[in-house]
Amino acid sequence: MGPSGHPPAGLGEGAPGGFGAGLVPEPYDSFMRSHLRFYGYFRGERWPQGRGPSSPRPLGLQRCSPQGQKTGGQKSPASPGGPSEQHPTNTPSTGSAHPGSLRGPGQELSWLPPLSRSPPVPPAPLAAPGALEPAPHCVTPVPSGGHRRSLGGPRDLFALPSAGRPPPAPRWPVECEVIKEPIEHIEWVPPEPEPFCQPTGHEWPPATLSEEQGTVVYHLSPVPPGSCFTRARVGGAPGPLSSPAAPLEGPQDTTLLFESRFESGNLQKAVKVGPYEYVLRLRPDLYTAKHTQWFYFRVQNTRKDPLYRFTIANLAKPKSLYGEGLRPLLYSQRDAQSRGVGWRRVGTHVRYYRGAEEEEDEPAAFRLSWTVRFPHDGDTCFFAHSYPYTYSDLQRYLAGLAGDPACSRYCAVRALCRSLAGNTVYLLTITSPAGTGAAKRAVVLSARAHPGESGGSWAMRGFLDFLLSPHPDARLLRRLFVFKVVPMLNPDGVVVGNSRCSLAGRDPNRAYGTALPGSFPGVWHLRAMVERVLAEREVVLYCDFHGHSRKNNIFMYGCDGGAGLRLLQRVFPLMLSKNAPDKFSFPSCKFKVQKSKAGTGRVVMWRMGISNSYTMEVAFGGSTLGGRNSHFTLEDLKSLGYHLCDTLLDFCDPHPAKLQQCLSEVDALLRQQLGREPGSRWSDVSTSELESRYGLNRGHPPSPGGQQGLRRFSPPHSTSGSDSSVSDGPPAHLHGTARPVSHQVPPLLGWEGRSTGEG
Repeated sequence: MGPSGHPPAGLGEGAPGGFGAGLVPEPYDSFMRSHLRFYGYFRGERWPQGRGPSSPRPLGLQRCSPQGQKTGGQKSPASPGGPSEQHPTNTPSTGSAHPGSLRGPGQELSWLPPLSRSPPVPPAPLAAPGALEPAPHCVTPVPSGGHRRSLGGPRDLFALPSAGRPPPAPRWPVECEVIKEPIEHIEWVPPEPEPFCQPTGHEWPPATLSEEQGTVVYHLSPVPPGSCFTRARVGGAPGPLSSPAAPLEGPQDTTLLFESRFESGNLQKAVKVGPYEYVLRLRPDLYTAKHTQWFYFRVQNTRKDPLYRFTIANLAKPKSLYGEGLRPLLYSQRDAQSRGVGWRRVGTHVRYYRGAEEEEDEPAAFRLSWTVRFPHDGDTCFFAHSYPYTYSDLQRYLAGLAGDPACSRYCAVRALCRSLAGNTVYLLTITSPAGTGAAKRAVVLSARAHPGESGGSWAMRGFLDFLLSPHPDARLLRRLFVFKVVPMLNPDGVVVGNSRCSLAGRDPNRAYGTALPGSFPGVWHLRAMVERVLAEREVVLYCDFHGHSRKNNIFMYGCDGGAGLRLLQRVFPLMLSKNAPDKFSFPSCKFKVQKSKAGTGRVVMWRMGISNSYTMEVAFGGSTLGGRNSHFTLEDLKSLGYHLCDTLLDFCDPHPAKLQQCLSEVDALLRQQLGREPGSRWSDVSTSELESRYGLNRGHPPSPGGQQGLRRFSPPHSTSGSDSSVSDGPPAHLHGTARPVSHQVPPLLGWEGRSTGEG
């Protein structure tokens, strides 16, 4: 606020981009304001023009700390002088607590009468990377001419992870019931590879009784069609829990007891159609009628000897890796407690097939069926589509970082924003105090835009584990780069067990080009943060971690920048395929910018000026490369994070040998696929032609030379990229199973005289 008492430039009541031509409200408040205005609950009013800071605010949401101090809106992070990528900057309001104010965690929303506005609080300075930023504070105005203020207590609603206290409980939409029992799982890596499911010789659908012929044993009330998100609270729906599971009739009753009302859980209905056979239905993404893929549920009252059959009857995708040998995951609580065994692949007679049409005007759903024997009588077991990684798992991990004095020297954990439900979207800034800060280039990584793609979180976990370790290469990376990491972009979707959408009922990875802070706060604030970083320094890499349900191995989607950058933008994926030859498939990578993908993170970041902008696709299944035909384990997924760090050093090595070799290999590979002569120009080849012609030959190696690692340079005439050029190959179950190749990578060459000190 200037001395005259008028708002500063860019924040005036006629400033563009403001809500009601004023300050931009918090995303949560804006979202609720628009929805409740639509339903006629209150009338929003523009702020009068030409008024000073004491003008009344329009009627609407006011925020309040646990101590009852009310706060107002926030500035747009894209505006000049806006707050940094930490928590939103708040505007205090005078007045005492009101019983109708928006209260702290676990409490519901209501409305306040109009309040007078006080001057906005200046944005908080950036926290140094050497320490964690404290939780945001509310400001209590002091009645004096100088507008002196004193800090109030921390707001639990926006608290950051701390080793000295439990993480904040997730906030749920009020339509969701949540059981009180905490759900946690141990991490475990099987001692032997888990092969894909073997075919049995007959692939016709199993004979399954219809749901009408069975007994409903579990049923959650669906969200009414056409409804939308309005409010959230800790613990979800208020009041006592319902009883969706049918009670047992006695000790001899063998009916399974189902449950999915926990974090990331998804199961809406279970029908018993035989003594040990169940037909299941998944809940669509909340506030939508589609996107059924992710499942995660609990069963109790198990029996050891019978062969059970489960059939999920409402899957959406016509093709799935379950048709290529993928098997579901099982977790036995008794095995975890007694033998330290965690998630494992189970299931025989796994089938993925088209179901019968249920309604004339609706397309037929697809079905997944498998049989399994439980390991114990009376056990508590879980089934899941992929290794779960919940919002609470992330918070516990970040609390561990906060309690590590070494990590806190170079890792700052901040709040990028709040989600629609009020859950914190975390931002990690990782860099060493040593080195010239202004000269450092930046790397931006994100994950879990799609909540059902949990493998991306495990890959991100491996990346953070390595980057924050004392390994010499990790220390070098911290000295050379500034890392901006958003490990969970869509925490609301993760909490409620969605497959693809946020609580806005839309796919956030199609909203980067048009996202509004009130609908997609994580996406909007991430883009705004990247814009600020680009104004300060070069961003050498952007990578968004995702999962893939139809193709094995790990691969990337990039952006073809035309003839001048066509080869260079393929170098990073090629290098990664050399560093992870048993996981990453370079021939599976695509670089065409399709119109339908214009709103994705990689395309929008590329158009903002990040040349090396990628989506990392991690298969739900496993690897068919390097002699492997087996599922990915947690160790496989986490090792991808290490390989990404390794490849970043290769890509930015000041010695040009590796870059030049990969450029030559990419050039030779593309020319071979297109039948072009060496020395011809690329300017007359369109991206569409390149993708279509190249795609026809995927699965055929350009040469029989085998995998060529970056440390084992191939001859100048070689075009052998790697064994990953075999691509996905034929279905894995047509090959014999084999032990995975060694994950050890020879020491890095180059970076002569590197210093690993961090100052």
